Amino acid sequence: MSSVFTLQEAADELGVHYMTAYRYVRLGQLEAVKVAGAWQVADSAISEFRDGAASGPVAPGESAPWATRLEDRLVAGDAQGAWGVIESAMASGSDVRSVYLELLAPAMVSIGARWASGEFNIAVEHQATSIAMRIIGRLGPRCLRRGRSAGSIILGAPTGESHGLPTAMLSDLLRLHGWDVVDLGANTPAESFAHSVRQSTSLKAVGVSVTNPSHLSEAEVCCRAVKEVQADVLVVVGGSGVGEVNVEDLGADARAVSADQLHELLLAQ
Repeated sequence: MSSVFTLQEAADELGVHYMTAYRYVRLGQLEAVKVAGAWQVADSAISEFRDGAASGPVAPGESAPWATRLEDRLVAGDAQGAWGVIESAMASGSDVRSVYLELLAPAMVSIGARWASGEFNIAVEHQATSIAMRIIGRLGPRCLRRGRSAGSIILGAPTGESHGLPTAMLSDLLRLHGWDVVDLGANTPAESFAHSVRQSTSLKAVGVSVTNPSHLSEAEVCCRAVKEVQADVLVVVGGSGVGEVNVEDLGADARAVSADQLHELLLAQ
């Protein structure tokens, strides 16, 4: 039968100061849960930590379970600890692109799946998303590239779509490629897409994100509204809600499943 320790007891077991054990938790290195305002650590978590420590620190270029550590901190609602995991990953060699694609995106996909399975309340997912958006806010300035812009892109999610995280991450990944991006975020009406197109210069493409297939009809309205304003602009749809739908039926020109694929579509124009 497994035992549960307080954080002070866990620190004693590991032979470290309480604040050192606390730092391990905040960095996602020592698994712990908060119960009634106090950290609790299972003996199995202590064993796993010891096994990891025995194998030595993660060297630059080597892999580590950063996404799992980040997911643990996001689920716990631990914003400071989540950022600590990001900093540790970057100190070990991860760049901003890797943080988005190999840490943040997998962690949020897993959290969404766990919520959908009924493992925890939607409040956990919302809290995790809020922390993830704050992380993107801190990483965003590192995605800006100097030099001449490759052109501008408008991104957004149609009316009814409440998920703004995908376009926020996609925006930064495209900025790394040298594009100027206007992110309209979630729940954007078709007229707002059209308005942004009218206001844009050097516009290369408009991307419409759909995470829920029930919003495909709203996505179609957005795509067609864009084409009414500028018929020759590239309209691309993406997201888990698009599935195998014929994009031409949505009034779009193409489908993209990643920032790199969208970048390639733009270069081919």
